[in-house]
Amino acid sequence: MQISSSKIVQNYVPVITTGDMLTIVVGSLNPEANAIFNSANEFSSTSVSYGLGSSARQPFGYLVDSDGNIELPLVGKIHLNGLRTQVAADTIRGRLLLYLKEPSVNIKNINFKVSVLGEVARPAVYVIPDEKITLPEVLSLAGDLTIYGKRNNLLIIREEKGERQYARVDLTSRDVFESPFYNLHKNDVIYVEPIKARMNTTDRVVQLAPLILSIVTAATLIIYRLRF
Repeated sequence: MQISSSKIVQNYVPVITTGDMLTIVVGSLNPEANAIFNSANEFSSTSVSYGLGSSARQPFGYLVDSDGNIELPLVGKIHLNGLRTQVAADTIRGRLLLYLKEPSVNIKNINFKVSVLGEVARPAVYVIPDEKITLPEVLSLAGDLTIYGKRNNLLIIREEKGERQYARVDLTSRDVFESPFYNLHKNDVIYVEPIKARMNTTDRVVQLAPLILSIVTAATLIIYRLRF
């Protein structure tokens, strides 16, 4: 038996950016005071569909404004832009010490989404609760590629820091594990192209559609005249 190995590289650390929506859950020895800070996490009645098509109520949360701040009751503005969620939680905890005894803070970024399109079983927008997912994992969530999907030429579109990147990834190569696109980033878009046979089949269907429609229409008219 032959075994080979390679070093696991995880360089991507997600940070909070402007436009993010955060759920911030505050806990302390005073439940009534906690409710003041947690009121923004109440759920709206609007249903949204993500992932496997299930509906979930969308929490309001705290919006990170264009200056990178959130507005916390009593505390006021707190600058979180560029911070990891754990660092942001520690920052908020320090500010809450003026109002709460032994506060705890838990933050989740509900804007961490990845879109999967094309030749997969379940194309959708997938919300990633732990802010970390790899390309094979999100393809598994999408039900894997169909038999018509190109496994050696996936397109990944990434927008960060005012720049849009396009990358091609070969799932059949070991090099995929070394790719900077193996660990997906927030708002990445994965497009699985169809193989040529699939495109040819689709083209033939489109080309034959008018003829089929004409035949069906003519047959319907003949049957109608024979009956009446």
